[in-house]
Amino acid sequence: MSAKKNKTLVVIAAGFGWNLIQKHPLKTRFSFRPIQPAGLGLTCPAQATLRTALPIAEHGVVASGWFHAELARPYFWEQSAALVKGPRVWEAARAAGQSVGMAFWQQSLGEQVDVVISPKPIHRHHGGIVMDCYSRPEPLYAELIRAVGRKFDLYHYWGPVARAKVGRWISVAMQSLLARADAPDHLFVYLPTLDYDLQRHGPDSPQAAQALAEFMSQLEPLIAVAEAQGREWLITGDYAIEPVVPGDGAIFPNRILREAGLFHTRETARMLYPDFYTSRAFAVVDHQVAHVHVPSPEDLPRVRELLAAVAGVDEALDRDAQAARGLYYPGRSGDLLLIAAPGRWFAYPWWTEPRQAPDYAHQMDIHNKPGFDPCELFFSFPPPHTSQKTEKIRGTHGRAGAGYEVASAGLFPEARSLLELAEGLARRFRM
Repeated sequence: MSAKKNKTLVVIAAGFGWNLIQKHPLKTRFSFRPIQPAGLGLTCPAQATLRTALPIAEHGVVASGWFHAELARPYFWEQSAALVKGPRVWEAARAAGQSVGMAFWQQSLGEQVDVVISPKPIHRHHGGIVMDCYSRPEPLYAELIRAVGRKFDLYHYWGPVARAKVGRWISVAMQSLLARADAPDHLFVYLPTLDYDLQRHGPDSPQAAQALAEFMSQLEPLIAVAEAQGREWLITGDYAIEPVVPGDGAIFPNRILREAGLFHTRETARMLYPDFYTSRAFAVVDHQVAHVHVPSPEDLPRVRELLAAVAGVDEALDRDAQAARGLYYPGRSGDLLLIAAPGRWFAYPWWTEPRQAPDYAHQMDIHNKPGFDPCELFFSFPPPHTSQKTEKIRGTHGRAGAGYEVASAGLFPEARSLLELAEGLARRFRM
């Protein structure tokens, strides 16, 4: 196979579920097909599987954040590539002298590749944020700014003003990168375009149809540039977003555990902060998945009975049950893994009175909250506070299996899952 033919473009797209293109049929030259997601329909586990060709139980990315026992606190959306265990699918290609790039993938900083670009804001000590991107080589971000004509807008990447157009910057920037003489031989790109309005309005909404059209307008020219260079390409979703049940689909496991005396808090300036040092049980949540940690084994039967009986909890998997599904990773997984019923999702709050909310509850703070908070997609009025109204959420994800397939096109049409796509990439890069 020639060096030119051996070049690739791999795009993973947030929320690109098979259900979405069934509900909103596309006029496109691409032949999409359904494949199974990566054990759990979550961002970081999906990306880790695609870059390692390993299941969750081996690459260790059990959610988009998890509890770090040594530090006694959860961390979400951390960016170090060392968090992803195992070999990378591109190792043989790099050993053969080819180059690899990663654009906007989670947990990509410090990765053993030749080109990296990822959002990396600087939080000022006196407040405020310096909007910036990390890039290696370091001049790359500045060069892409000149090519696109403007900086990457982090406020459009996440939060109340997040918009599908953020993907336009990524698409145009990656077209520019591919056109360079020093473009990586294999480029892995993440497009977040579909994530926002599908969670705000649900996958059945007119806004979802508009977001899908916007996504295709970003994808098609990117693929066209790749094809013009003789690159082969792969596009795949990471998870399918499903509608939330009418009303409020949120489940609050930490409130239930606190009412039972198992989740402990400390009061500071009349606000309730979690006490992970002494809590006997607590949940770290990510959409339709919750890892429940129970430090003392004697508490586990009570905790499981308590949470398994909660309306909206579909499954409560102990360690053995998680391991049987390839989902358990020691030191990161919870003693219980809760899976929400269809249309339901887990919210992190433990307080019941608004005045008790910790300061970060009102902010776009993806790192300090012990779980993913989709309410950050909405303003609380008056702004600039973010909302705490879980009833606003109309789309959620995390469940996997039948009915939760993602859409894929391009390479490896025989693949039936994201894991098989990754295995195909690893084989191909060894050629």
